[in-house]
Amino acid sequence: MSLFPVYPLYDITPVKAKDVFVYDDKDVKYLDLYGGHAVISIGHAHPTYVDRITNQLHHIAFYSNAVQNPLQEQLATDLAEFSGCKDYQLFLCNSGAEANENALKLASFHNGKSKIIAFKNSFHGRTSAAVAATDNPKIVAPLNAQQEVEFFKLGDLNGVEQSLKNNDVCAVIIECIQGVGGLDESTTEFYQGLEKLCKANNVCFIADEVQSGFGRTGDFFAFQKHNITPDIISMAKGMGNGFPIGGILIHPDIKGSFGLLGTTFGGNHLACVASLAVLDVLKAEKLLEHVKAISAYFIEKAEQISQLKTIKGRGLMLGLEFDFPISDLRKKLIFDHHIFTGSAKNPNLLRILPPLTIQKEHLDMFFEALKSELT
Repeated sequence: MSLFPVYPLYDITPVKAKDVFVYDDKDVKYLDLYGGHAVISIGHAHPTYVDRITNQLHHIAFYSNAVQNPLQEQLATDLAEFSGCKDYQLFLCNSGAEANENALKLASFHNGKSKIIAFKNSFHGRTSAAVAATDNPKIVAPLNAQQEVEFFKLGDLNGVEQSLKNNDVCAVIIECIQGVGGLDESTTEFYQGLEKLCKANNVCFIADEVQSGFGRTGDFFAFQKHNITPDIISMAKGMGNGFPIGGILIHPDIKGSFGLLGTTFGGNHLACVASLAVLDVLKAEKLLEHVKAISAYFIEKAEQISQLKTIKGRGLMLGLEFDFPISDLRKKLIFDHHIFTGSAKNPNLLRILPPLTIQKEHLDMFFEALKSELT
């Protein structure tokens, strides 16, 4: 049996990883500045993380959501305290796409409407409604296209306002910093304006924090910079440091009922322990503060590169934009310098999404390699 060919693969086979480094089957050491799509938050194989999951395996790894699981309650408590989203309710699932799917479904249940508003260059996942709200027709199948979605340019508050007058929109979904789309973000005025429009028109305001959440921007969630209160917050990636887990935080104005949402694997014992370990390490090692400090150092170093057009993003959700496609540059970085980086929908953008434990010395390695390729 062969694998279904959905990914173009680099000829690299990682077999182990530690903190910010990945090692392949030839024992070549790579600096990880991409974190497996922003997934690795507290570093590969962090001892706290490994110990917690190992210990849990000796007790119980899984049972269904038909019984009590105190680890879910503990995760809700710790998440509320650390994130500051204290009045929200937690629903756990397995991935970012599933989180956004449940967010959109819940919004439609809540107000009885069905249309979605999303934004140009958005990426919300590859499942039914989530992929329909993703601005990439190549990955939207005819089945998904039955969803009614209207896309607006990021920052187009007037367009959204006019659309909401039709009273058929269940949700506005937005990444406060676009990930795959290229790290674009709008103004606080725009995000606050969206919130006001949603409240005035009985529309659920969904903040997609799948990539930006759990401290990646230096705030726990990216939307918090703008002093807004989303109705639903979706999260995944850095939430489990590599263990599959996702979830949505739901404002108390949205009421639950039995059977409204459901999941078999979501919120299982191992997933909860993985996320609890992430929260503990984020707090113990003061990684949110570290993200802001190391981000400032990165920007200082990046500003010394004359070929650079723009620095995008916040915290350790960063992009370096050039006046040329970066595909060949990425290949040189990975094969000649052994450094993982990322790409985006913008072909000229090099994405940097490292573990939040990255240090200045690691960034120095990157910038030395980058300068050598640009000269």
